[in-house]
Amino acid sequence: MTYIHADQVLTREGWRHSVRLNVQSGRIAGLQVGVSPEIGDERHGILVPALGSLHSHAFQRAMAGLAEVSGDSADNFWSWREAMYRLARRMNPEQLEAVAAQAYVEMLECGFARVGEFHYLHHDPAGAPYADIGEMSARIVAAADASGIGLTLLPVFYAHSTFGGASPKPAQRRFLNTLESYEALLQRCRGLTSRLHAAVVGVAPHSLRAVTPEELTAVTGLAGGSPVHIHVAEQVREVEECLAWSGQRPVEWLLDHAPVARNWCLVHATHVTTQEVQGIARSGAVVGLCPVTEANLGDGVFPVAGLLDHGGRIGIGTDSNVHISVAAELSLLEYSQRLTERARNVVRKEKHSTGRAIMEVALAGGAQALGQSPGVNGGTIAEGEPADFVSLNGQHPALICRTGDALLDAWIFASSGHVVDCVWVAGTKLVSQGRHVAREHVARGFVKAMKELHS
Repeated sequence: MTYIHADQVLTREGWRHSVRLNVQSGRIAGLQVGVSPEIGDERHGILVPALGSLHSHAFQRAMAGLAEVSGDSADNFWSWREAMYRLARRMNPEQLEAVAAQAYVEMLECGFARVGEFHYLHHDPAGAPYADIGEMSARIVAAADASGIGLTLLPVFYAHSTFGGASPKPAQRRFLNTLESYEALLQRCRGLTSRLHAAVVGVAPHSLRAVTPEELTAVTGLAGGSPVHIHVAEQVREVEECLAWSGQRPVEWLLDHAPVARNWCLVHATHVTTQEVQGIARSGAVVGLCPVTEANLGDGVFPVAGLLDHGGRIGIGTDSNVHISVAAELSLLEYSQRLTERARNVVRKEKHSTGRAIMEVALAGGAQALGQSPGVNGGTIAEGEPADFVSLNGQHPALICRTGDALLDAWIFASSGHVVDCVWVAGTKLVSQGRHVAREHVARGFVKAMKELHS
């Protein structure tokens, strides 16, 4: 049992002052407002709920910053993908574990408490399954265990290179499964995660490019009520190729032919029409936005305001992990909308600041997309909720003389880092004074892996 007292806490009911939390068995067992701290209480100034990163490719942390040199022709997502494939061909299981652990430590240090790992690096470099079909998934689980981050593992089904069941390319051979081997992998992942606290396993058909309609039906049928995540409409070329194949745009096709519902997360969905936006909102699915990666790859900008106006939900992810930062993802989410709308404070809620509005929609959408258990009300600090929260450093220059919503605005839009002080996941404090408890140990493994990969 742990007692934590904070001067300001963002709770389900809004900001509350002089709050005492009783943390037991990974959850908030009690919450008292307007009380003084007691002897033995851990004291903090500001507590806010911790976000989830709903979309991550952890292995790509190893190429962060290494794809920023232009080639002989114009660079785009597709040329970047070839560089990513070259990295994927080289990475062994030990290196994957080390790189993923580093990514997860960095996520925790910036205020994420859970990750949705969209995991498709399954087999050996020749494309042959390891003796344990879940060898690479086990490395993701080990990295999550070492870091303490909450894990929603999303093993990816990948079978084709483009629409219509086209044969996969040699560079994709590490990603491939049959329906039978994928079902075996999924069962193995469920076993691997059983020892982790509150782990979730979902399914992830990679994209409409990578699966046939029949395979999509089969894979999503394995989900039950667990999360279903899929890349969709990230690139203009993808939209054009889908139109040529089916006569419909990717999101349009998906809404017409798949049982898209609240347990689905449509990742990116960048290139959509007004009708598609309305259809997504009606389905109850979450749109998974990754603003830093989408900007890095030149994807485009999803129309957030239109979705929210129709009652839709969004969450954020770190995707390629090129720059891991809660504040960067949330600020770029809003700023990209300002650039396209030529307006200010686009993501908004009545009586709340923009920072508070973005934080709340990302908390709710992320919790939904990551399949957190029934009774979890969208990533909030409240009695009965998981004890996943963040303390902010009230002495940081950006936060001086700020209170309530202005604290979130300052963190998201006006800070230069080092705002996060402590982070708790399931009641365990994993970050203190901005540093993860296993930072040095994890960094040593990461350095070794990077030297091997880039020698």
